[in-house]
Amino acid sequence: MSTTTSDDEGCTTAEGSKVRYKRRKVAIFFAYCGVGYQGMQKNPGAKTIEGELEEALYVSGAVPEQDRGLSKRYDWARSARTDKGVSAVGQVVSGRFYIDPPGFVDRLNSNLPSQIRIFGFKRVTASFSAKKFCDRRRYVYLIPVFALDPCCHRDRETVLASLGSENELVKCLPCSERGRKVEGVVGNSKRNLELEAVDVENGSSNKNDVVDSGVTKDVEVSLSKGDDNHLNKESINDNEGKVSVEEVNSKTVVSDQDEVAPINGGSENNLGILEEEKVNREDTAANGSGFCYGEKERERFNNILKCYVGTHNFHNFTTRIKPEDPSAKRFIISFDASTTVVVEGMEFVKCEIVGQSFMLHQIRKMMGLAVAIMRNCAPESLIEKALQKDVSITVPTAPEVGLYLDECFFTSYNQKWKDTHEEVSMKAYEKEAEDFKMQYIYPHIASTEYKEGTVGLWLHSLNHRNYPDLRILDGEGVTNDKKVEVDMNDKKTEIEVVTE
Repeated sequence: MSTTTSDDEGCTTAEGSKVRYKRRKVAIFFAYCGVGYQGMQKNPGAKTIEGELEEALYVSGAVPEQDRGLSKRYDWARSARTDKGVSAVGQVVSGRFYIDPPGFVDRLNSNLPSQIRIFGFKRVTASFSAKKFCDRRRYVYLIPVFALDPCCHRDRETVLASLGSENELVKCLPCSERGRKVEGVVGNSKRNLELEAVDVENGSSNKNDVVDSGVTKDVEVSLSKGDDNHLNKESINDNEGKVSVEEVNSKTVVSDQDEVAPINGGSENNLGILEEEKVNREDTAANGSGFCYGEKERERFNNILKCYVGTHNFHNFTTRIKPEDPSAKRFIISFDASTTVVVEGMEFVKCEIVGQSFMLHQIRKMMGLAVAIMRNCAPESLIEKALQKDVSITVPTAPEVGLYLDECFFTSYNQKWKDTHEEVSMKAYEKEAEDFKMQYIYPHIASTEYKEGTVGLWLHSLNHRNYPDLRILDGEGVTNDKKVEVDMNDKKTEIEVVTE
């Protein structure tokens, strides 16, 4: 017996008015910035994108009172699940909703925070499911170029081992101050962020406090509190000279101008401090190792990523999935890193991966191992070994902040129903999606790295002490070693337990 209610029943809205409309099966296209949310999928007691969207559907009159919170009653389906902090510009959900009277999209957006935007919807067949009819999904991971430089953000053990030698390495002081326990420097990033939040609330005018509170914390605190106006003040605006977007020969550039708009309504003094920070950052980059993502580096990185293409057993690239589980086998269509993006003065490599479906943390672990190989922390042959069914290897997990869902594809459905139904694709919303990406997602990724050094801190942990499996050579493997999960820098990972 179907759990759905009748198509022609009365729809009682949140205001209590009762209007009789017919339910329609639709696919809804939308985007979101994942900061402050515990992922896409609804989870009791957690703040999720799906939870926000379901409530907005009810308040907007798309879901009747008796179905509120009961997604099965209106055939709810999502095309992809995203992890905590992961964003999306091409997410799709489907269901049977009251889309009349006209203005359905505007009603939804008026009941959603600004970091979640509905682009539009398409009428679909009664049997359509955003999950089952999605042929493939494309994700993008923005990795800072410096992460691929073996000489940048060296791990603590390598730095300490070099002391007194001819090639002595210097300590990474910026990361030390963020909480990395490097010898001679003490810091606690979590405590510092708490103190900064108190200073901001109390209206601190201390110059150092303003510098420390920087860009990202303002963004994250605002989004976590549902401040709809804040990110609008950080929008990309060519007239204000903050960031411009330019497509040239497959290289996307978001370039800084000489003048930066004050953040969160900040004063001119704050602006001057941020300008000074920017100059210091550029000087640091200029005095680095001279690494750049040139043709040679691009070719090597793409060759590494291509090792993932095809059907493989990815049990080492997720959690709680056994090697013999059929779901461990996944088909990767392409993995390319030919494009670079410059956001707020920081250059990123845009890694695009297309696959039928992905498991929990799979893309982040694929990126983690690829970066480890680029930094010469692991041999290239380790990918092939990690994809073997009878080998158990602990793979590093790259931070979530650089990952976002770019688009979902429904090729087979569109081909079958092209004569009677609208095409289910992002073609009609490409401009809105690009604007959202440049206004919310890219600035968040760059400012988070500037403020918290998320990738930099992760690189310091990318060593053989934390990941002993990275030095596995050909012919060797880890098959029955006992492993436990630990929480390291708020990221769950596995470490090898040696038993006598």
